[in-house]
Amino acid sequence: MTPIMTPQERILELRRQLHEHNHRYYVLNAPVISDYEFDMQLKELQQLEAVHPEMYDPTSPTLRVGSDITKEFKQVVHKYPMLSLGNTYSKSEVAEFYERVKKGLNEDFEICCELKFDGTSISLTYIDGKLVRAVTRGDGEKGDDVTANVRTIRTIPLMLSGNGYPAEFEIRGEVLMPWGVFEQLNEERERGGEPLFANPRNAASGTLKLQDSSIVAKRRLDAYLYFMLGEQLPAEGHFENLQAAASWGFKVSDLTCKCRTLDEVFAFIDRMDVERKNLPFATDGIVLKVNSLRQQKNLGYTAKSPRWAIAYKFQAERALTRLNEVTYQVGRTGVVTPVANLDPVQLSGTVVKRASLHNADIIEKLDLHIGDMVYVEKGGEIIPKITGVDVDSRFMIGEKVRFIEKCPECGTPLVRVDGEAGNYCPNDVSCPPQIKGKMEHFVSREAMNIDSMGPETIELLFNYGLVKNIADIYNLYAEDLMFLPRLGARSAENIVAAVRASRAVPFERVLFALGIRFVGATVAKRLARAFGNIDALMSATMEQLTAVDEIGERIAASVISYFASEANRELVARLKEAGLKFELEEETLQARTELLKGQSIVISGVFTHHSRDEYKEMIENNGGKNVGSVSKSTSFILAGDNMGPAKLEKANKLGVRLVGEDEFLAMLSAE
Repeated sequence: MTPIMTPQERILELRRQLHEHNHRYYVLNAPVISDYEFDMQLKELQQLEAVHPEMYDPTSPTLRVGSDITKEFKQVVHKYPMLSLGNTYSKSEVAEFYERVKKGLNEDFEICCELKFDGTSISLTYIDGKLVRAVTRGDGEKGDDVTANVRTIRTIPLMLSGNGYPAEFEIRGEVLMPWGVFEQLNEERERGGEPLFANPRNAASGTLKLQDSSIVAKRRLDAYLYFMLGEQLPAEGHFENLQAAASWGFKVSDLTCKCRTLDEVFAFIDRMDVERKNLPFATDGIVLKVNSLRQQKNLGYTAKSPRWAIAYKFQAERALTRLNEVTYQVGRTGVVTPVANLDPVQLSGTVVKRASLHNADIIEKLDLHIGDMVYVEKGGEIIPKITGVDVDSRFMIGEKVRFIEKCPECGTPLVRVDGEAGNYCPNDVSCPPQIKGKMEHFVSREAMNIDSMGPETIELLFNYGLVKNIADIYNLYAEDLMFLPRLGARSAENIVAAVRASRAVPFERVLFALGIRFVGATVAKRLARAFGNIDALMSATMEQLTAVDEIGERIAASVISYFASEANRELVARLKEAGLKFELEEETLQARTELLKGQSIVISGVFTHHSRDEYKEMIENNGGKNVGSVSKSTSFILAGDNMGPAKLEKANKLGVRLVGEDEFLAMLSAE
């Protein structure tokens, strides 16, 4: 006789069964009960949970339907940065990547090949087998907490099955909208008179950021997981960890495989280039990853991407359409970009009406005329561009396209610097698009993170004369804003609060926010650490600037030119007065030493205690300079296992000293 369950026991049993049925239906595509039976069990569970609120569990299957309660997304800092991958479009570049890895490791390795899903990235954290947090990629360092929305995605397990999973770990993947769901959604939006989504990627991204999770649940998003991080992962291999993840209930692509040779990698690329067209979701390429986690760590990262992975993009689709007009856009740095206006044409699942012509040289090379039939491609299936002209179809040739000579916004004659492809407007003080563009850059997440002030708000403030440059942002008051169109008291308060909070942003990001030409986030960080404060940087000479690691003459000349402008110096003075940080934090300064001052150091080999990137940062923090090649001026080589034979031979020839990992760490710990 079966014992009678208590309501609490029945709740637990129903949850267990529904999790299992959910996995069988959505992940394995092998249901063992009917939809009706599933719905009845779910309904019973909902009724029991309503009577027993003390049994609330955030991982309950009943929460997959979402809630109509609106919640603002909180920003969460990623435990491990979510970097983007370097892209390649040819097999020769894949071969170069393979050779770089081979040279960097100097030992046998495997490559894990997997599909590059065309969706929106997500990071999931599990503790004790339960989903506790889901965060978007954001700017790579922090993203939005979208846990409530992700709980509605039925291919993402709320509770893990099986055993052997770490007590806490992170798994990353892609949230997708299948083609069938995308087409149905756009049909519904068209019937309702709503604007259509351009492609499944935009639809998935937009859905994930909805504040009503009950609507998210109805959109039937999907998800594939492809990367696991944590302290106690089940295996040393990336591929093996994915197989373990699949056994715990995660949806992992069964097209993923390991390759041991470059020929095997090429065979996988060729096979997927055919098979991708039959998949139920969008994919735009292949991701290649070194399989060993130890080898990944030793290869390390560049500022933007891992050295142990690369994305191969499939060849873009091409379409033929008519060129009707060329217009010109002015960017925040003054660069003028020509834009081709075309007859609408279908390309890679979207309607294309405009395409970039990049610069004057491209226009001249294409020999474009208005009315030409032109070939349009999507570079990496993302950005449309014109790649050629069908000259045989010319029968009534229009006016030849010539690059403009004056700024289309302010009328200033354009200039072109030797060695650069673009023409730009030098009027960075009063050219409207440049002023607004600088403000948009200044308030962006990577810079001052004034997230309440988007492009539309900046346009509004500029048009009403409330801001004429970035310093004016710190003179805004809620009472000045609340009566503007589309703004109210709450929005005004949010803007002022975000501006106030931005005063805590560290010096290196403030420097990046200034928008100095060629000074990106990484360069700004190097300059901030090298000079310590804005006054030292403003008075730096060409010699002092180029002495900083990876700062060449072009960047140095741009920095000097920026601070030579009286208007820019006045801007910095106003920002100082507003309370922005223009010197390194005390704790950052305390961590710096002069132990390696004046020494040029080459890093080579595979390391045990730290990655190459970590050693590079140690060298910089202790006054040393990282260099890539061995020469007479090299102070020593930080040498790990399997050091490159070419560097070793040159070191022996020049008498350059080799310093082991333990010796180097002891050197830094010396008083």
